Amino acid sequence: MAKFEKIALVDARLQEIDEQCRLFESRYAPDLLAVHPEYRESARNLVHYLALRASDIQGLQEDLQSLGLSSLGRAERNVMASVHSVQSALRSMTGSTETNDDEPEALQLRNPDADTHRKAILGETPDGRDVSIMVTLPREAATNCALVTEMLSAGMSVARINCAHDDENVWADMIRNVRTASDTTGRNCRIVMDLAGPKIRTGDLLPGPKVFHIRPRRDPMGRTIAPRRIRFIPDDTVWRGTKTAVIPVPRDCIEYAHKGDKIRFKDTRGKKRIFRVVDKDDKGLVLEIYKGAYLATGMKLRLMRKDEGEKLTYRVSDLPEVEQPLLLRPGDTLVLDRDAIPGAPAVEDGEGLIIEPAHISCRQPEVFDFVSVDDRILLNDGKIAGTVKSITETQLEMTVIKAKPTGSRLRGDRGINFPDSDIRLPGLTMSDKDDLKFVIDHADAVSQSFVKRPSDIVSLQDELSALGASSLGLIIKIETKKGFKNLPRLLLTAMRSYPAAVMIARGDLAVEAGWERLAELQEEILWLCEAAQIPVIWATQVLERTVKTGQPSRAEISDAALAERADCVMLNKGAHILAAISMLDNILHRMQGHQYKKTPRMRRLKFSAE
Repeated sequence: MAKFEKIALVDARLQEIDEQCRLFESRYAPDLLAVHPEYRESARNLVHYLALRASDIQGLQEDLQSLGLSSLGRAERNVMASVHSVQSALRSMTGSTETNDDEPEALQLRNPDADTHRKAILGETPDGRDVSIMVTLPREAATNCALVTEMLSAGMSVARINCAHDDENVWADMIRNVRTASDTTGRNCRIVMDLAGPKIRTGDLLPGPKVFHIRPRRDPMGRTIAPRRIRFIPDDTVWRGTKTAVIPVPRDCIEYAHKGDKIRFKDTRGKKRIFRVVDKDDKGLVLEIYKGAYLATGMKLRLMRKDEGEKLTYRVSDLPEVEQPLLLRPGDTLVLDRDAIPGAPAVEDGEGLIIEPAHISCRQPEVFDFVSVDDRILLNDGKIAGTVKSITETQLEMTVIKAKPTGSRLRGDRGINFPDSDIRLPGLTMSDKDDLKFVIDHADAVSQSFVKRPSDIVSLQDELSALGASSLGLIIKIETKKGFKNLPRLLLTAMRSYPAAVMIARGDLAVEAGWERLAELQEEILWLCEAAQIPVIWATQVLERTVKTGQPSRAEISDAALAERADCVMLNKGAHILAAISMLDNILHRMQGHQYKKTPRMRRLKFSAE
């Protein structure tokens, strides 16, 4: 094909895109009129991008590249300006003096409007870093202001409080510490509060025994190589530490015991065991034991006072109930109850055959009305999966298809996903509405969970308006297949509020859509949000191993580096959160020199000087 013939064909195709953009503007006219004035041009650009991507332009891109022109691969930030610039370049190649009615705008790497929208909801970022770091505050942040100060110093610029946990008193303490730490460090920190939303979860299980299992450390041969340390605390105090090996006993037991004393007992199996007191402090006793044991509420303890030569008898105070999870294998049947019946494991006969299947309730039984036979069900973040076998007025019966061959454990309050079902729950629960009254008085932005339809967002916007808080920042979380499918309309609806942002909640989204599709979905969300000039929060399991263990994996380092393309990255709480914040801050600083959104930045490589 001759060069000028190709130019004519390409120019005609670009003109079609231009006309398609104007057609889409007419189609979305009511939505464009409804957006906040600050988002008027951003919304138009989103609609233009939808028009651009309404057809396959791969052939056009190849033709543009062969002519040495932009292939429109980075047109998100300004679609019409990109199209017009290419048209202008094409006409220059032919020597034409014809001009468009709309002269091409200057294309910029950074979109000033997008930067303004980002700062409006996420605030300023530390020097040398464009991407904010959001951190889910642990409960400890309510009592330890020094920890919050360290988190800010390490690089946190947005604090997240999850309303699904704790209560208003704890939230208020967290917020006070964030404000104090911000004043101390001179670092600005926005506060985002997450509404729990209509999360579908399993109900409670039958109470288990009040037993504590003590396990000494053993080698691969089963030999004890180190004793297990536990702590006795007075039963009239509340333990707020992180250790799990804590046993409540009468205060007298602690007061009369000394270092070097022994405490003898028979465990639940009748095994004779001995604790040795190795330390005593203002919190209680520290003891060691070299053999495994099961302690139960009310168990007799005999304190052998070495110096005094006397024996004193006490009993173990009230221990927490041990939840007995359901053990499910492929092929098993699980019953989900509509009523709040405590869950219980399967009942087996003497030969190990199941005569009554395991059952557990669903905290939102109204979802059964939207589920059909053969629909998929995913439990506990997809670790257990099955299909609906039957539905009655009182229960839903499912067949387990995916689980560990040895059995996967299902506990209470675990997530349930119905990826094939069109679940229609209110976007705002009564609990959300109650929490919202606190949120608007204390937070800079509110996150709405499990957004599926524009009406979900409208319900929150109406509630905010009724409470006189229309200007509160709004973050919509995309974590369902339905939410992803409706993303363009969701964006236009969210843009009725200012400021707004989108969170890619990759955990539930991956469970619903399939892990293999997650990379594709998060790319498309990034593209659409860049076209809408709305900031994106990259969330769920970022540096998760680092947060929990302090040791990163290669895969999560690469994932954190890719997060540079978003506007904010969220870390979840964990024992090594400070190390994770510092590591993420370092990665984002380094990657900023190599990447901005979709655009590689060609800074000088170090080895080029050799």
